Amino acid sequence: MSEVYALITITSRTKLPEFLSVYDEKNMPVGFISLGYGTAKDEMLDMLGLDRSEKAVGLGLVTGEIWKETKRYLKKKMYIDMPDTGISFIIPLSSIGGKRELAFLISGQNYRKGEESVMKETTMELLVVVSNQGHNDLVMDAAREAGAYGGTVIHARGTGMNQAELFFGVSLASEKDMTFIVTKKSQRNAIMSSIMKKAGMDTPAQSIVFSLPVTDAAGINMGDDADE
Repeated sequence: MSEVYALITITSRTKLPEFLSVYDEKNMPVGFISLGYGTAKDEMLDMLGLDRSEKAVGLGLVTGEIWKETKRYLKKKMYIDMPDTGISFIIPLSSIGGKRELAFLISGQNYRKGEESVMKETTMELLVVVSNQGHNDLVMDAAREAGAYGGTVIHARGTGMNQAELFFGVSLASEKDMTFIVTKKSQRNAIMSSIMKKAGMDTPAQSIVFSLPVTDAAGINMGDDADE
């Protein structure tokens, strides 16, 4: 898969509606939002008379063409290059589970399938599973049956869920779990297939899964020999 990327945006919670408005204008209505905090030390915040900053993290899918337009818009209209505005960046997708799911996540964006991602030499993948809140056990049971070791879950809220009926004929809950699973590239397809079959759109979990290339990692023991 090429020309499709995961778009990650980190900004203050107060500025989030402005970013969402930009993305909606650029035909990126479907996304997922989670909340977080800045990491500045308390002593520094006290010295500057500031409170700990509340952050929002947005995740969506975008084509290369739309990203170029959006990037220009963010610089010109949102002044994203100015301090404390936020940051947006993209990561190339390596795979996604299902044509309907892809159509849903990039709805309204022109897409053409090209060659595989340039990151052909990677040996690991990050699987991102978006499912209805409270059904992560169903997701992880399916993933483990196909060889996954474990995952990490965060809570998120979906945006643009009202468009789901165009692709799935069902309504999707806005409250979501996002599960991150790091696995060997050789196991990626089996794990994704298992999740789609046992925790996919026809199950209570209503999961969507896609993968991102991992160029290197530490602290993960998958039975491989240690580096020389």
